[in-house]
Amino acid sequence: MEHRPLGRTGLQVTPLCLGAMMFGAWGNPDHDDAIAIIHAALDAGINFIDTADVYSAGESEEIVGEARWVAERRGRERFVCEQPPYSMLVRGVEADVLPTCLRYGMGVIPWSPLAGGWLSGKWRRGGSDLTSRRSARIPDRYDLSLPANQRKLEAADALAVVADKAGISLVHLALAFVLGHPAVTAAIIGPRTMDQLTSQLGAVDVVLDDDLLDQIDEIVPPGTNFSFADAGYAPPSIAQPHRRRRARRPA
Repeated sequence: MEHRPLGRTGLQVTPLCLGAMMFGAWGNPDHDDAIAIIHAALDAGINFIDTADVYSAGESEEIVGEARWVAERRGRERFVCEQPPYSMLVRGVEADVLPTCLRYGMGVIPWSPLAGGWLSGKWRRGGSDLTSRRSARIPDRYDLSLPANQRKLEAADALAVVADKAGISLVHLALAFVLGHPAVTAAIIGPRTMDQLTSQLGAVDVVLDDDLLDQIDEIVPPGTNFSFADAGYAPPSIAQPHRRRRARRPA
């Protein structure tokens, strides 16, 4: 795989980052299987891994530690990298976050480039089984009785049609779209199984032409999200009404 600079850190990283959210109770509870996926990703050329202490209550970090026997150094540095949600269905960060990172030379490693599974190819209109492990855990994000989710399903289906006509998988279309943004360093992929890993690796060789990108823009306008929940984080200025409402003077 090619390597890209991670902002101004001096580090060179691959265009795909191995996400470890699905390792452990949240996804694949088989440690040996998860370690095999890590080793396969490293053998394929991926040179960095994303995990967090909240993934499966810390179990994910333990699995990564088992696979890699590496000492953690604690340092204090300026922000060098941003990690937003970004996909063909979640494009809000195109309006401000990505241009800001590009301007200041920060690395960008988006999570959920498959939009939480919506762009896996499974979520199609008329599908017989629109469920997943993630939809069972956070049902509101997938409840099709909600207008935002219904619009998301329609968009995912339309994007799948674009991929079919282009002769590529929806997974490759989704990953290539994220990797094609000039601010993006690498996309975090979070496979639960070996098949999921291998289905995503080939995306680094896919380049989308302007015609395909224009078709994507027609389905999901640049800089937009379908729902506020897709942003991944509600800052206090949004979540707390008193922070965005001028105090009234007593009568």
